[in-house]
Amino acid sequence: MKIKKIKTLSFLLLFAANLFAQQDSLKVYKLSLQEAITFGIENNYQSRIAQKDIEMALKQKWEIISQGLPQITGGVDYQNYLKQPVTLLPAEITGGDPGTFVPVTFGTKQSMNATATWNQLLFDGSYIVGIQSVQTLLQISKNAKTKTDLQIKEGVINAYGNVLLAEESVSILNKNVKTLQKTFEDTQKIYENGLTEQEDVEQLEITLLGLKNNLAKSERMRNIAYEMLNMSLGIPVENEVVLTDNLEELSMKYFDLALLSKNIPVEENIDYRIAKNSAESAEIQVKLQKAKALPTLTGFVNYGYQGFSDDFTFLEDQQEYFSQSVLGVSLNIPIFSSGMRSSKTQQREIEYEQALLELERTENEVKRQINTAKSEYEFSLENYQNAKKNLELAERVENKNQIKFFEGLASSFELSEAQRQLYNAQQNYLQAMLDVISAKVSLENLLDTRTYKDEN
Repeated sequence: MKIKKIKTLSFLLLFAANLFAQQDSLKVYKLSLQEAITFGIENNYQSRIAQKDIEMALKQKWEIISQGLPQITGGVDYQNYLKQPVTLLPAEITGGDPGTFVPVTFGTKQSMNATATWNQLLFDGSYIVGIQSVQTLLQISKNAKTKTDLQIKEGVINAYGNVLLAEESVSILNKNVKTLQKTFEDTQKIYENGLTEQEDVEQLEITLLGLKNNLAKSERMRNIAYEMLNMSLGIPVENEVVLTDNLEELSMKYFDLALLSKNIPVEENIDYRIAKNSAESAEIQVKLQKAKALPTLTGFVNYGYQGFSDDFTFLEDQQEYFSQSVLGVSLNIPIFSSGMRSSKTQQREIEYEQALLELERTENEVKRQINTAKSEYEFSLENYQNAKKNLELAERVENKNQIKFFEGLASSFELSEAQRQLYNAQQNYLQAMLDVISAKVSLENLLDTRTYKDEN
């Protein structure tokens, strides 16, 4: 019996220890929108991957540069003839009969050779082009990181706004359910006293059930919104995030008419810069292909030691070694390739022309996107003001119908219609606030001229 109690107590202690360990591993993040943006850019998975791409580009930069710097290699060769090769010499040398041969072996059975070689590239057109491409290679990864950060910023703002929208929606629906529940209960009592019809009670019950269903759905959507926010921030979905901003304050903060008149040179837009990088890269490929038709010149210095013995005595002090050294250059001249190099060069030239066309298309597309984003932002501001007025009107209409209904001057259908109108106006107002925030960040990203160097 005592053993059973000890086992039970041990199990409870172990369970409690695991529970506390899980609680300690969970973190709570309390963030304003601006803090969330900064946190997301630093910790989002895509941002960290893009940062690794820059680090890789820096390593590739040195890889390209080092190809033209001295290269030193070393090697040690050991040979042991299990069966030494035989050479036939004319027998006349040793006094034998003319026309006959004597088998002899030359050298020792074992040998060891240690060599160090210094190689130096003296001229290579491909290397010169490669050096020119280093900055473009690095700029491509930096612009990709900038583009990623802008996308993360937009994603965090939208995710943050969706959470606020979900919270506000749940809060409003809770209030609506409580208000309608009271109206339904009061109407039911009136019906029990014979002062109204059963249809009035049933009509309110239908509206109440629909409202409760919307509340349950909104609560589930709220949980999903929090998980999406966690993903955009780059933190585990089980960790808690507490938002310190509210939707209405943010929508007013993002109400900026001056943004509609802001303009930037298209060349400073990040999408244009990325397209320009692609064109520069394609141009480099043309130069690289042409450079392959140029001769290459390399030089080398070789120095080493050789040792010979019939037995393995190479590690002994008395072993004799003979030094050797070679200085040389190698010139490789491409002469004829049956048109292969010319065909490859023409392909790269066509790709370069395609990249220039894409750059021109991107320029026009960026202009169109900016104009569209300004139009959508302006509409979101107007829609927000209209949605706010509609909500005020819907609240007054619903309140009047409430009074009329209990005074017997309005039917339950008219009250339900006014309530549905109010509920729609509430959701439209919430969505209008979120649209202002989303439209502004989209326009801001298009007008953003930041560079990776400026950010770091």
